[in-house]
Amino acid sequence: MSKVNVLVVDDAPFIRDLVRKCLRNAFPGMVIEDAVNGRKAMAMLSKERFDLVLCDWEMPEMSGLELLTWCRQQEEMKTMQFIMVTSRGDKENVIQAIQAGVSDFVGKPFTNEQLLTKVKKSLTKIGKLDSLVASAPARVNSAFANDSLSALTGGRPDAAKVAAPAVAAAPATKPLINAPTPRAAAASAPSGRGQGQLRLASGTQPCVIKALSLKEALLVVRRSANLPQVLEGAVLDLEQGENAETARLNGYLHAIAALEPKPESDWLQLTFKFVDQDAQKLDYLSRLIARGTAQKHFTPGA
Repeated sequence: MSKVNVLVVDDAPFIRDLVRKCLRNAFPGMVIEDAVNGRKAMAMLSKERFDLVLCDWEMPEMSGLELLTWCRQQEEMKTMQFIMVTSRGDKENVIQAIQAGVSDFVGKPFTNEQLLTKVKKSLTKIGKLDSLVASAPARVNSAFANDSLSALTGGRPDAAKVAAPAVAAAPATKPLINAPTPRAAAASAPSGRGQGQLRLASGTQPCVIKALSLKEALLVVRRSANLPQVLEGAVLDLEQGENAETARLNGYLHAIAALEPKPESDWLQLTFKFVDQDAQKLDYLSRLIARGTAQKHFTPGA
């Protein structure tokens, strides 16, 4: 079998572990390495040849876009497959990445199927998919039956299909930048202190932030037909301040409970754990917590 080297680049260990496990279950012969940021990845790419890079956008020291730009400046990496795994799906960022030479996109949060579809597409372009598929389990779905990534994404294979890298693909994962505060949740959620948008594989839900710390957020969302799942990956968009400053925070749902002590509760309380290690995001959270203390938007956590 032809050797295929893949590099996973993300500052969140949780995400790196999930991507590695997903790929190893689907492609047992794949060689997978990882890096905590673009700077580390650049050092590894300088020493070793990789067929595919799966890279986060927002990372400390060197971003995914900066790494992509550097890769395309290296003659031996001009045709290397580079997939951006990111919560940045707005039009400007998509165009920027395409101009820099990105091969494809995977939007956060993503499902197993979405990630594997993009990886298979990239490997097909370089003629290395057939040999890997030949050694894969006969039924990909059974290989993921007990996989943590399936649990993280709620096991919804039909959720949010991601198209090829084009501006038209942006709405599927588009963060709400400079968007108005969600009035529906603000008007009726009990004891809400601040608002945001929670993006799940099944769609986007307005939420009220009841408490916020550097490690987690306590959210309230209206109950809907598609209930969120424990360990489901998600992106929390926080927009606060006079300049409508927005942060996209990657994480997962750590706990879910009914807000009211009755089975027909209209509101759910979610504990959202952050997985980002990006210094800029942590700084943003620190400033948001400090500002919330004075403005009473949040109840700062430990």
